[in-house]
Amino acid sequence: MSWKSTTEYYRLINRDVRTRLGGLNSAQVLLHSVNFVPIEQLQRDGQWNIAGIRLADAARHLEAGGTHCIVLCTNTMHLVAPQIAAAVSVPFLHIVDPTGIEAQKRGHT
Repeated sequence: MSWKSTTEYYRLINRDVRTRLGGLNSAQVLLHSVNFVPIEQLQRDGQWNIAGIRLADAARHLEAGGTHCIVLCTNTMHLVAPQIAAAVSVPFLHIVDPTGIEAQKRGHT
């Protein structure tokens, strides 16, 4: 959610695309960055429904912009993932899902 993690995800995604496709290839990304301060305040105040509304709105803007899927790259906001997924018709990917799958593969519960 913060710009620091966003830059890291963006770097890793594009590094992977370059590795797979070579040359100057890069990921075609439509990014909606939020100011994290208000979101973090909503988290601290337990206002998860409002945080969900704000992120669902961001997801709708991404879908209107032509995105093919929505990716939520944060563990904490998994609490509002259902609100976000319900707000769009494109596939919704959440970092918790692949993290959980990998944890299970490694025998963690």
